[in-house]
Amino acid sequence: MDVAETYSTGRRVLVERPAVALLGVVLLYLLVDLILKTVDVSVQLGGIHLIGGELAVSRLGRFLLDGLIVGLVVGLAGVGLSMTYSILNFANFAHGDYITTGAFSGWLTAYVVGFITLSVDAPFGDIFLFGESSLISVTNAPVAVVLGLIASGLGTVAIVLLLDRWVYRPMRDKGGIPLLIASIGVALALRYAIVFVFGTSSAGLTSTSDIPQFDIPLSDGTVPIDLHEITLIVAAIVLMFGIHFLLQRTKLGKAMRAMADNKDLAQVTGIPTERVIRATWIIGGGLAGIAGFLIVLERGVISFNMGWRLLLLIFAGVILGGIGSVYGAMAGGIIIGIASRVSLVWIPSDFARVAAFTVMILVLLYRPEGLFGGVKTA
Repeated sequence: MDVAETYSTGRRVLVERPAVALLGVVLLYLLVDLILKTVDVSVQLGGIHLIGGELAVSRLGRFLLDGLIVGLVVGLAGVGLSMTYSILNFANFAHGDYITTGAFSGWLTAYVVGFITLSVDAPFGDIFLFGESSLISVTNAPVAVVLGLIASGLGTVAIVLLLDRWVYRPMRDKGGIPLLIASIGVALALRYAIVFVFGTSSAGLTSTSDIPQFDIPLSDGTVPIDLHEITLIVAAIVLMFGIHFLLQRTKLGKAMRAMADNKDLAQVTGIPTERVIRATWIIGGGLAGIAGFLIVLERGVISFNMGWRLLLLIFAGVILGGIGSVYGAMAGGIIIGIASRVSLVWIPSDFARVAAFTVMILVLLYRPEGLFGGVKTA
């Protein structure tokens, strides 16, 4: 492409799609400013910044690491939401409360195991807390954490299958809107069932004092990362690769992709659609529950509305990646997570979610179908 063609293309984009041109200018501006903030601009530009203030490379590294952690949780939970939409054709607003269900069932199991194996003296108190001296970590109770992780997935799957049998299956032929409304009712019922059993107070569950911490060296310092964060990252990546393998290399994965493309044709060709739907609930619910357990492991605190607060970020990631696309949900979740943390370079932490949704809107102006485009499972 010569200079004249490049100029013509740029002018056409500017005239026909000014929002896209504005997006490009904003992104270029922020990228240049971010680079200037992380170098010694007092030498190169006489101390002049585009926005002002210096940013340590180690601080930027911490933002990126925090964003990756949030993004992996959002992406992992978003896989189930995206699969539900692509195969059952409705937006499941109860998905956030599946995350909360998994977190509570998993950590209840972990603390029961911890109570037995650690011989804790403190009583089994409110929200299964033993006291400050008995908080669980991967170092003092690895078996409890592993069993809790398994229980978070299995417990959520059990709840999800019951809900499908009692609520969603009888309404499956009524269309997406009735199912969506039903999912809002399911979300409220789950949330306040948890409140009825465990109360509304937030509780600290994981220990932070005795967790091994490692330092990632950078040019002007280090970025600390502890064993709980490493556990979350490794577990999320392994599960995402497991989903990839399932979709691409197994008969079930091929059946899921066929149903996502054309449900009627899949039925005609003999695919057991009811089994595929059940598998979709199992995979989506299990991943949501595990995501809830992992985020509590990393943050150390659990509350009855944690999944509901994450739901909007999950929807943002799924829509950004291309609703219905599993890989889009993974990529979109990571982008949303990183954007919400890197934006703290310029804005207060209270507006981090605003920045994440702004990124989603700006990208969709350029690519309305999402990054991976279309309604598909892979």
